[in-house]
Amino acid sequence: MANELPFEKPIVEMRQKITELKSLSVDKGIDFTEEILRLEERCKQLEEELYSELTPAQKMHLARHHGRPTSLDFIGAIFTDFMELHGDRLFADDLAIVGGLAKLNGMPVTVIGHQRGKDTRDNIARFFGSPHPEGFRKALRLMQQANKFGRPIMTFIDTKGAYPGNTAEERGQSEAIARNLREMAGFGVPIVCVVIGEGGSGGALALGVGNRVLMLENAIYSAISPNGAASILWKDASRADQAAEAMKITAKDLLEFGIIEGIIEEPQGGAHRDLEFQADAIKQALWTHLQELLGMNAEELIEDRYQKFRKIGYFQMAQLQRDENAEAASGGAPEAPSAAASEENAEAAPTIN
Repeated sequence: MANELPFEKPIVEMRQKITELKSLSVDKGIDFTEEILRLEERCKQLEEELYSELTPAQKMHLARHHGRPTSLDFIGAIFTDFMELHGDRLFADDLAIVGGLAKLNGMPVTVIGHQRGKDTRDNIARFFGSPHPEGFRKALRLMQQANKFGRPIMTFIDTKGAYPGNTAEERGQSEAIARNLREMAGFGVPIVCVVIGEGGSGGALALGVGNRVLMLENAIYSAISPNGAASILWKDASRADQAAEAMKITAKDLLEFGIIEGIIEEPQGGAHRDLEFQADAIKQALWTHLQELLGMNAEELIEDRYQKFRKIGYFQMAQLQRDENAEAASGGAPEAPSAAASEENAEAAPTIN
């Protein structure tokens, strides 16, 4: 196993033992068949146990794995006839966002995604997948073109957040993100978004206003990165693992909250273990959701998108409701609450989530 993560060490060590026994069997002519089979079975069980019970922090590390497939990897494996388009027609071509025209099962679509680098030089050129305003404006230009010609829009989300430097702020970072949110909300074509790695803050949301938002099994999606949250809460970014445990950032959490519509299965060990399997799973999910959306007209798509985001979040007024029910049952105003009851009411409602 190459590029293993710290929590995968027990599996790596067992694989090494198996390899050593096989080599020893060849070199010394000793039959270790039974021992090798036993270790392989134990290794298989260990992998199933480990990857079926990953913690949020472990999923965060898988989402950030430097070998994890990027947007361009998936675009090349899922779509045909991809033609990349460049530039925002205002300032420059931001390599942290890629996009262009392609075909999905023969249907013309526009596909856009955050793009991390494959090595140090590539990461520097692409700002480690953190776009400048011109990146968001390039994405918007391509989406406006898609809306004009009636092409569905597919986005791949994979960024720790928008670039936070002075150069981005000087060129209107916040305005560029806000404009994308507003414009995407009003497009009359189907929009399907997939979080393939890390979806962080406004940099992710700028490509995330879709009719359907999906996540890979080990992807994460959050209003702030766990490192940023740890810096704020504990003044210590190294406590990112602890923050990840508390932030509810996994695909399972977000599906329960109604923020996403589906989870796409990953191969055991993460998307970087089997690109072909992962690409096929994403392609199937994209096509399934697209077929549902193609039956809607422009007005219905806009309303569907609006209602999706309007329904996110809820608030509770449990104790106040019980008081109203008691008043209705008694036929009159309730008695003045005691100090203890008043304190209980103050703690019970309203709670916003």
